[in-house]
Amino acid sequence: MIFLDFEKPIEELYQKLNKLKDLQAEGDINLDDKIAEIDQLILQKKEEVFSNLTPWQRVQLSRHPERPYTLYYIHHIFESFIELHGDRKLEDDKAIVGGIAKLDGKSVMVIGHQKGVSTKMRQYRNFGMASPSGYRKAMRLMRLAEKFEMPVVTFIDTPGAYAGIEAEDFGQAEAIARNLYEMSILRTPIISYVIGEGASGGAIGIGVADKLMMLENTWFTVISPESCSSILWRSWDYKEQAAEQLNLTATDMTRLKIVDSIVKEPLGGAHRHKKEMSKLLKASIKRNITTLSKIPMDDLIEKRINKYASIGVFDEAKV
Repeated sequence: MIFLDFEKPIEELYQKLNKLKDLQAEGDINLDDKIAEIDQLILQKKEEVFSNLTPWQRVQLSRHPERPYTLYYIHHIFESFIELHGDRKLEDDKAIVGGIAKLDGKSVMVIGHQKGVSTKMRQYRNFGMASPSGYRKAMRLMRLAEKFEMPVVTFIDTPGAYAGIEAEDFGQAEAIARNLYEMSILRTPIISYVIGEGASGGAIGIGVADKLMMLENTWFTVISPESCSSILWRSWDYKEQAAEQLNLTATDMTRLKIVDSIVKEPLGGAHRHKKEMSKLLKASIKRNITTLSKIPMDDLIEKRINKYASIGVFDEAKV
């Protein structure tokens, strides 16, 4: 197990627990009572640590190297997944995956950012930073879902859209803007989950939805804390302060009525309880599909448009 800095007290208890288990296995010693005592201390320390997380600590959890990514959830929530490739214009962007799957026998289109689980795979997936082809592929699959009346489920987990020169050459801004428009009027239910990082247009490019949810230890905002710190303070040293000011946690986003609800994570985070987290996500997806499928399509689109039109405040200048 990989422990973050703020989890050091928990790590120390696990080290003690493992030593006791090794002693019991090596010799004819009954240490069950001591092991049970350490187990209880671990539970108490987890409750203490995870009930007082700062925004920056939640950012760290969202990036945990053992945290489940899109393909993990796809293979543990859905059945018969068939991945579909390419944007039919340029290439197949590996940072966004998608395809048709079954959810308890019903067809759905599932799409999401994929970061990769090793250094080699992260490079292959461009660390979950999609190019214009990725967003165009996502829209191609959404249009296919609309044609065959399949609900769309998207998983958001990106540090941002790819910002390379070639991405700008091939129309990164236009591709994301096109998705925002097309998703707003797509004639099928759309459900989105922030499962890790949710940065800027890279996130919202597959995140215009009837229901937008965040896992408990994720973040969603216009810019990463590090980039915000470097712009405002010319240094990354203020990233923790930036995380506080950005109001980027699931609780903040729900309070601001940008996100509809929070999917609670098991104690210790999704990366410690992947299968349990998959079950919680599956239950949430099924509930939302059932609810949205009962709403007439014209009403659903009107609600979707009004939802995003009501976010934020503005004043009209009197000239």
